[in-house]
Amino acid sequence: MPRGDGTGPYGQGPGTGRGLGRGAGRGKMGGNRPGAGPSGNCVCPSCGAKISHQVGVPCYDVSCPKCGAKMIRE
Repeated sequence: MPRGDGTGPYGQGPGTGRGLGRGAGRGKMGGNRPGAGPSGNCVCPSCGAKISHQVGVPCYDVSCPKCGAKMIRE
């Protein structure tokens, strides 16, 4: 049925697609990735040592105090 606005039959004009998507809405980030949040620990993948994460300092930039390996986010 024509709509009279120049877009053609209902459901077949601009703006009638499924959209571009908005993401999955996973909430706050967590885990081993940049921007995982202010809390948590950094863990050494070599010896298992843990230190508390410091805000503004990525775990992968911190060296393990025991063995010197780069830490990862817990």
